[in-house]
Amino acid sequence: MIRAFLALPIPEAVKMEIGRAQDELRQALPKHCVRWTRREQFHLTLCFLGIVATTRVPELTDAVGAAGRGIPALKLRAERLGCFPDLRFPRVIWVWVHDDADQLAALQKVIAQATVKFAGSQSEKDFTGHVTIARTHGIKRPHAQILGSLAHRMTGRFFGEWTADKVELMRSDLSSDGARLSVVAIFPLQGSDA
Repeated sequence: MIRAFLALPIPEAVKMEIGRAQDELRQALPKHCVRWTRREQFHLTLCFLGIVATTRVPELTDAVGAAGRGIPALKLRAERLGCFPDLRFPRVIWVWVHDDADQLAALQKVIAQATVKFAGSQSEKDFTGHVTIARTHGIKRPHAQILGSLAHRMTGRFFGEWTADKVELMRSDLSSDGARLSVVAIFPLQGSDA
């Protein structure tokens, strides 16, 4: 069994810029209420599958490969800081990732539909492309207000743009040091050299 998800990788230059913003937030928020995502783990999740039997991985890779066929590489931008569910009650701190043609949402929908039998029922919530940079726990109102103020100041912050030319099937192994991620399979998008 593996704990799996499908994601778009983030280039190192963009990870560095996001990491700089993460460092600014880290200085303003107490350690005990925030768990920071390690920079090497920054990615854009398209679909979380959960536990998948290793015997089903070949079937899964066939389904994702077929679904992604013909989908063009995407020109993505990372900018602005946000929180789920909102800035008043932040649980997840993230950087917004999007494209002008709205092809990212289309790619996510195709991938989610192709993998529904591996992931069980998919949630109906709207997809927001993002990179999770931290998760909060037990954050008090004064610190949430500080976070809100910093996020507001980062509204115009630009972290970079790139061409996303592949989807990766990722394995996540949980440990006391956090999740360890590894790539199981790569699915090139049309017009890429991946």
